[in-house]
Amino acid sequence: MNSNRENKSVFSNRNFCLTFFGALVSELGALMYSFAVGFYILEISRNDAFLQGLYLAVCGLSLLLLTPLGGVLGDRFNKAKIMVVCDFLKGGSILLATSLLLVLRAPRAQIIILFLLGILGNAVSGVFEPAAGALLPHIVPKEKLQQANAYFSMKSALVGIVGIVLAGILYAALQIYTLFFVVGLCFVASAVSEMFIRCEHRPSSERLTLRLAFRDIGDGIRYLRGQSAILAMLGAILFINFFFAPVTGNFVPFFVKDVLANAPSYLFMKALTPELWSSVFSVCFGLSSLLGAAILSARPQEEKCGHKTAVRLCLVAVAMIALTACYWIGVDRGVSINAFLIVFSFGALVLGALISFINIPVNTLLMRIVDRDKLSKVNSILSIGSQDMIPLASVLAGAVLNTLGSTWLMTLCSLGFAVTALAMLLNRRIREI
Repeated sequence: MNSNRENKSVFSNRNFCLTFFGALVSELGALMYSFAVGFYILEISRNDAFLQGLYLAVCGLSLLLLTPLGGVLGDRFNKAKIMVVCDFLKGGSILLATSLLLVLRAPRAQIIILFLLGILGNAVSGVFEPAAGALLPHIVPKEKLQQANAYFSMKSALVGIVGIVLAGILYAALQIYTLFFVVGLCFVASAVSEMFIRCEHRPSSERLTLRLAFRDIGDGIRYLRGQSAILAMLGAILFINFFFAPVTGNFVPFFVKDVLANAPSYLFMKALTPELWSSVFSVCFGLSSLLGAAILSARPQEEKCGHKTAVRLCLVAVAMIALTACYWIGVDRGVSINAFLIVFSFGALVLGALISFINIPVNTLLMRIVDRDKLSKVNSILSIGSQDMIPLASVLAGAVLNTLGSTWLMTLCSLGFAVTALAMLLNRRIREI
């Protein structure tokens, strides 16, 4: 009987299917929106990299501020219902904001609307993500968690492949307002799917108050204090995100809009717009992530993954340093921008596979070792720890791009990433998990 249960695919679980396909649609919408809004802000602000970095920063801060509340709500209320409400709010706010963009066409007014929408959307995500991140252990058997996480990673990789290509095509072919309307409808469709998820939940007898919310957050912090290995991992992730986020959030859009778009010629110029080259990078990353997740979905769960994670992060650091050197030689020194496009695409393939072999085992491990009634709070605290440096990193990256240029940004990020990866490798506590 147990053997039959273990041999069944996780897709035989109705609740998992509803969660999976709901997340698929909403992630597709979110990716298309983030792709479009980054380029659109640069377009209407005349390539103001600092303004783009400021947008990323204020969005990150709103996510950061609401995430603790999301952890409290996720452990006290039905996680599936929280996801439904949040997706309806995201979809409705995007549809409303797009209507305002159609009326108010002045660049300054549109930038204000996009900033307000980014703040609201990320605040809602701060409530959504702790609940969504803690849902799988409630709807999937423990022995199927790695397979479930692997399929979720494959889904994200597939969205990265299809969504970024679709976003690039739609951004070039349609008005921005049409694209935003499509994104809003994606979130609404996701909410409808999530309405049918049945998640086991025991309501708390205590009425939620502000004092009780702070007490719950304190409980999560005290729980983590007793998990020294997790805290060590958290510290490493904090600095990894600080040095890695500017590469994808600041460097790639700036390179595409300011360098590639102004180049007299580049590889496949007749077939690919500069924005579509950004899609190529994302597709390469997504393909290798998909392959890595597919491999892990068929492998047994590992009991410990800390040391292997540190080794893989060191490999990521090596790849980052190589890409920086290639940018300096190929683009900054003017040797060959085409060589950089090829090397960066190959680098995205390498990074995608490595990231899958890092994220999936770590996420599975946390779902297995953290108590279920504390998982949303722990997820929110881990999210804060891993994300709280990103707003500052985005602003600083925008300033570095405007004053020192792309090569210096890539150099600083690569060196910081390498130091963090080595510190993680040498940390004894990391080997405990």
